[in-house]
Amino acid sequence: MKEKPPKPNVNGTKLEALKAEIYAPLTNYAKHVGATTQRDVNPNYILPKMFMMRLQKLMDEYAGGVTAQFTTSGPMLNRALELLAFLKEDSAKLGAGDLHELMRCWENVHRMYQAEAHVRSMLFREETRWPGYYFRSDRPKMDEQNWHVFVNCRLDPTNGKWEMSKKPIIPVFAKAKEHELLGG
Repeated sequence: MKEKPPKPNVNGTKLEALKAEIYAPLTNYAKHVGATTQRDVNPNYILPKMFMMRLQKLMDEYAGGVTAQFTTSGPMLNRALELLAFLKEDSAKLGAGDLHELMRCWENVHRMYQAEAHVRSMLFREETRWPGYYFRSDRPKMDEQNWHVFVNCRLDPTNGKWEMSKKPIIPVFAKAKEHELLGG
């Protein structure tokens, strides 16, 4: 541990650009709030609550949510990706009237990326993961031989491409019945 570490070299231009990006929903809202008489309906911004509702509806209907009885398919997941692309475009128009809404804006952006990772993982897996997760109507059987693995995904920030991979499951116990809670 250093008593007097050197000060970090921070690029002031980059710092200001990051601040502008972070506070953009506040700026967008303040600039356009007078365009309509109803705060939550505005052609120039979308409030975080409306954004969240759109994301929830999209995931529920196309990515195996409760409304779809936890059932999805390859075409439905591909449609979810198309709708997520539209939502991603709209995320640039998020508006926040206060700091709480600003926090909700960025929370929704993070949820949107998590939703895309989830949809891409289900597409990559190409099987049903039931009971307890989802049923793929176009791939109705579980494939334990090929898919008893973890699916990992990574978004490359430089090019926006997703990388998908399988990672083995390393069992903690040699056989499940050896665990005391399972009668072993």
